[in-house]
Amino acid sequence: MATQDKGPATNIRKGNVILYQNVPHMVTEVEHRMQGRQAGFIQVTLRNLMTGVSTQNKYHSNDTIFFCFVESKTLEYSYEDEAGFHFMDPDTYDDEAVSAKLLEEQRGYLIPGTSYSLLFVEDKPVQLQLPASIEMKVEEASEGLRGDTASNAQKPVTVETGMRVQVPLFIKTGDKIRISTADGSYLGRA
Repeated sequence: MATQDKGPATNIRKGNVILYQNVPHMVTEVEHRMQGRQAGFIQVTLRNLMTGVSTQNKYHSNDTIFFCFVESKTLEYSYEDEAGFHFMDPDTYDDEAVSAKLLEEQRGYLIPGTSYSLLFVEDKPVQLQLPASIEMKVEEASEGLRGDTASNAQKPVTVETGMRVQVPLFIKTGDKIRISTADGSYLGRA
């Protein structure tokens, strides 16, 4: 795997992508520590960009770190097939297939024709960066019970991607709603 740069561990910053055990990991936390008379070290929390698993590691100031070339591209989601999820570059019309395994947890937020930010490491897609919320159309909603407004009553609805969301009783089929991509909760009407 080609890298953009190598350097000392003291160059590690939050948001860098580095090679750890020959796999790209994003640095999510960095802390410089000193221990009495001993040499200082850098404590980092790393998130594996292939599996999403976080781990902690220590580096000494003279350790050599391999920094990966990272690029973020805004691509438009097109469709899904056996090759995975297909995204199109709106400028060049190039098609980029992303494995279904990589986007399994985010599948419910992918709407054809919508632009998403994809993180590329060494020209390979490794992570979909979702916005904080997304607007979706309600495809199927049952009728709320009349007069059931004394409490914060909710009902399940199905949105255009097939995802189920708990919403207030007044939401009906055809409404557009905002959904949090962090936990899939209802945020309001769009």
